[in-house]
Amino acid sequence: MQARTKDDLAPVWRALANPLRREILDILSEAALDTGELAAYFPKLSRFAVMQHLRVLEDGNVVLRRKVGRQVINSLNPVPIQQIYHRWVRRYQEPWAEALVSLKSELEGEQPARRRRR
Repeated sequence: MQARTKDDLAPVWRALANPLRREILDILSEAALDTGELAAYFPKLSRFAVMQHLRVLEDGNVVLRRKVGRQVINSLNPVPIQQIYHRWVRRYQEPWAEALVSLKSELEGEQPARRRRR
């Protein structure tokens, strides 16, 4: 049995664990924004709180930040999310999808027989 190594996707999971951070990612999926523009979407939060969330997202590598003059532009990096998909979702998705297609085919195959008996 091979020893488990440190999960390299752990920072991504941490970044995605918070609903507010997922909302930030949804906003950034539409367009890259500077920190002030992004903070405007969350009037109940301080700019500092938004910056803390951005730091966690940056640590998870799901947000890329670049400095343009005095502004910091935040943009979505979908690669780590896609890595999670490939590692954790895709391998389980295929067997379930096949099972559902088989079930659908089986049920649809039974429906004409039921109709004929009536």
